Amino acid sequence: MTTEAEAPKSAPIKEVAPVHVTDHIDPLLRVDGKERTGEHFAWVDVRHLSGQAREAVVAAALNQGLGGVVSDDAELLETLPPTVRRVLLPSAKSKKKAVGGDLVIVDADTLTEDAKPEGVHVVVSDAATLQNACELVRRVPWTLLTFTDPTKIPLEIVIAAAENSGGKTVTVVEDITDAEIVKLVLEHGSDGLLLAPRHADDVVALAATLEPSTEKMELSPLTITSVEHIGMGERACIDTCSLLDLDEGCLIGSFASGMFLSCSETHPLPYMPTRPFRWNAGAVHSYVLTPGNRTRYVSELRAGQPILAVRTDGSVREVRIGRVKIERRPLISITAESKDGKTVNVIAQDDWHVRLLGPGGSVNNVTELKPGDVLLGYVPTEARHVGLPITEFCDER
Repeated sequence: MTTEAEAPKSAPIKEVAPVHVTDHIDPLLRVDGKERTGEHFAWVDVRHLSGQAREAVVAAALNQGLGGVVSDDAELLETLPPTVRRVLLPSAKSKKKAVGGDLVIVDADTLTEDAKPEGVHVVVSDAATLQNACELVRRVPWTLLTFTDPTKIPLEIVIAAAENSGGKTVTVVEDITDAEIVKLVLEHGSDGLLLAPRHADDVVALAATLEPSTEKMELSPLTITSVEHIGMGERACIDTCSLLDLDEGCLIGSFASGMFLSCSETHPLPYMPTRPFRWNAGAVHSYVLTPGNRTRYVSELRAGQPILAVRTDGSVREVRIGRVKIERRPLISITAESKDGKTVNVIAQDDWHVRLLGPGGSVNNVTELKPGDVLLGYVPTEARHVGLPITEFCDER
């Protein structure tokens, strides 16, 4: 282990004029591939596999429509269809000549100053190799990146250096969780992900990380039938790890048969600053909707767990809980009816600054609600058992 005195000094990253590499972009960047501009793509590295295991992973990569297969075996690459990028990357122990495939990636340590490779592999382990990666990514069409340390800061620096260069970055990921993170670094992420799968299931999971979230919920109008002040009880605030939009809420209610769209504290209040990460959610018995169409009790929620953030147009995203605060407060009971006659209820803190969302993104203070007012909510067709949807008789009152 090096001491602080022995550690290499970080050299400043040199400014390198961008070299546009569009002349090198090949037909596999056309619109029917996974590597088209502006989208993430994934390759699988099969150099560590052989026999049936390798065959299964390659078949899965083709079936899932992944962007490329990486191997040190040119003969294997020749057997693959032209719909997938065939990437030749000699292993450290490989003695085969680096020829064949659609793309040959060479080691950065073997480059000469006048070399013009199509693809380069850079292992980033310190300031010097990071600077080399930043220079290469602006003049080489394809840069494969391996980072030896778990921090994502070096990747952020390389992504920033690659901005508007026209080249592509592909980052080696350890597992599916790492792939999800690398895809989102600096919001843009690495263009491509390279995983060495253990089996075909890993390939399916890798392909799933590339799919954009298009989930939407069908929200329904809920017409209020009664509002009642019911006295003291415990209510919960859900603080998330995300900044919420003005028309974004969580779905919460006393019954699994219907939930209201609560409003985050994104709108100005006269006596306190906004808390754009918070829902003043409801009483501790309340259901809240989480990913996988599952409900949980508000009192069960814990830091780090996922919850669904839902906008008034029905679009959905997953956010993580930072904390849940449970405190004793006056409560108000709001009951409404859906178009098909279902009764929906929520019990919230009885205070003007607690709000529910309505059609068109309207913001409604709970203490000003009255029968006939219309709010937005979710009315599923199934009952619930241990938070999961199930088709059975269930009467909630």
